[in-house]
Amino acid sequence: MASWKMENITNVMEFEPIAREQLPKMVYDYYASGAEDQWTLQENRNAFSRILFRPRILVDVSQIDTSTTILGYKISMPIMVAPTAMQKMAHPEGELATARAASAAGTIMTLSSWSTSSVEEVASTGPGIRFFQLYVLKDRNVVQQLVRRAEEAGFKAIALTVDTPRLGRRESDIKNRFALPPHLTLKNFEGLNLGTIEKTNDSGLATYVADQIDRSLNWKDVKWLQTITKLPILVKGVLTAEDASLAVEAGVGGIIVSNHGARQLDYVPATIMALEEVMKATRGRVPVFIDGGIRRGTDVFKALALGASGVFIGRPVVFGLAAAGEAGVRKVVEMLHDEFELTMALSGCRSVKEITRAHVITPWDASSPRVAPRL
Repeated sequence: MASWKMENITNVMEFEPIAREQLPKMVYDYYASGAEDQWTLQENRNAFSRILFRPRILVDVSQIDTSTTILGYKISMPIMVAPTAMQKMAHPEGELATARAASAAGTIMTLSSWSTSSVEEVASTGPGIRFFQLYVLKDRNVVQQLVRRAEEAGFKAIALTVDTPRLGRRESDIKNRFALPPHLTLKNFEGLNLGTIEKTNDSGLATYVADQIDRSLNWKDVKWLQTITKLPILVKGVLTAEDASLAVEAGVGGIIVSNHGARQLDYVPATIMALEEVMKATRGRVPVFIDGGIRRGTDVFKALALGASGVFIGRPVVFGLAAAGEAGVRKVVEMLHDEFELTMALSGCRSVKEITRAHVITPWDASSPRVAPRL
């Protein structure tokens, strides 16, 4: 792996073994692992493989338009960057490199609350459409201050993570006694005595979350957030129709179907399996997005065919960043875009709007093909 060349990379999954070789074990395990048995971690990928295409033929696909509009902002593709924490553990330029890469690609970056670059530093990298992912801490003054800073820095939406009242049991982090390397800080909390994650006898992050995250977070707090910001609030972590309906009733700006990269509760459905349940509950009243397990342009197409307005990419971005900094992130986004465009062409879709439910077959469709038993 030491002699790899960017031009020899053919898909985003090839960055992971490079990142694994280059990163300290504690850091790689933090990015790569899921909760407990990691069943959902595998299922996030496997579920996509059970969805098949119904391609249409003899459509003039000489011109393909992958652009779309998200919350009123036109972007080059329905492929956006998910929030991933502490990116300077992966590369010295961390979130700054990711921000520049997303902007160059004409798409949206979401910055984590637990970033190793501040909202102001990310904004200083230049123009770009950016969302801010928010954890609600026990100290609401800190939350209010952080939201205000994101708004003043030009961020366009708040992605409120709602599936983390406690941290999922990530056994790799426990074994490695995960801690934020001492030369790094959680930049958004610098000066508030909240900027470090120290080594403990357990996962330092689990201890940090237990100490700082507000476990009482509920739907009333979504209303409270709406009183302190004019930005649309996307609720990130929805997996059921019931919660999707409550989110719409709460007046959110959108929903992100997410199982936190399979890092919270194990044995929840893959996000692509939960998507249609959420779509039916929202009935088109708010945009619905999805993250988790997306590694191919075909995955992006499948998500849009099942109703998603766009997808967010997490681990591939971090592994591309670890391997080659900004150039690695650019390559990840570029490859996913090119695969998505090819999938559109081979399915007979000239624009994102032409991607429909009729273009895919799912295991729960009555017409789904069955594999013949082996005789």
